[in-house]
Amino acid sequence: MKGQSISERKRRQYVGLLYISPWLLGFLIFQLYPFVSSFVYSFTNYNMTSNFKFVGLKNYVEIFTRDSQFYNSLRVTIFYVLMAVPMKLVFALFIAMILNIRIKYVNFYRTVYYLPSILGGSVAVSVLWRFLFADNGLLNAILSFFGIPKIGWLSNPKLALFTISLLTVWQFGSSMVIFLAGLKQIPKELYEAATVDGISKPGMFFRITLPLLTPIILFNLVMQMIIAFQEFTASFVITSGGPMKATYLYAMKLYDEGFLFMKMGYASALSWILFIVIMIFTALIFKSSEYWTYYEDGGH
Repeated sequence: MKGQSISERKRRQYVGLLYISPWLLGFLIFQLYPFVSSFVYSFTNYNMTSNFKFVGLKNYVEIFTRDSQFYNSLRVTIFYVLMAVPMKLVFALFIAMILNIRIKYVNFYRTVYYLPSILGGSVAVSVLWRFLFADNGLLNAILSFFGIPKIGWLSNPKLALFTISLLTVWQFGSSMVIFLAGLKQIPKELYEAATVDGISKPGMFFRITLPLLTPIILFNLVMQMIIAFQEFTASFVITSGGPMKATYLYAMKLYDEGFLFMKMGYASALSWILFIVIMIFTALIFKSSEYWTYYEDGGH
């Protein structure tokens, strides 16, 4: 303000810096420093136990030319992302539309449906998932009761990746809340006009709801894709990467190299490759969004 002295303005600036200092310190220590240091370590033979030396592009060359598990883990992770993310978004949108209906105790139901997002990523729930889908688990016990042969949910390489992806789908709460917010922003007049024109409920969904939700879908798609590429708990706790490396996700490969084999420089190189892969997929999604994302003003 015009009436304030220079010292008063500086004092206010210092007070502002003081308020944001916890976030600023957290960002510098726990985000920026690890981000930069991992890039530096990716060009070294750092193993956390002895002095390291600069090895140039050796780690990257070894990853692309000698490490067969790199390609396997990357392939498995891409399949996992392509499987888990669409299922999660479809299920989240389905539940959001149900919870958008005016019913009694709707706020209670919304809270209940959000709970899996809080608990779903925990080790305890992953252990529960493992016992639920084990060969002698609860699900196979129910199938046996009806005379259906047991299914190797976690022991069959063709089913194991799908089974652990269901745990990610179960954590649909955050996407559901965002979809629910988007549904509430759609003008009711559009549905009233569609009713007058004799458009059916499915027609309203595909002509009104879905097009106007495409910006929300874009946001959820990018965020959930990034999270899925970094999935670790399900693979580590439920299947340990098996059977036959069928669920050996990239994050587990990175963990093994860094903490099991103590090749932190090598693991840092793997993490930067994952970062680039995520950036490529994100860029492709944003590029494709020009053709399927619509806004109320008719823009793209």
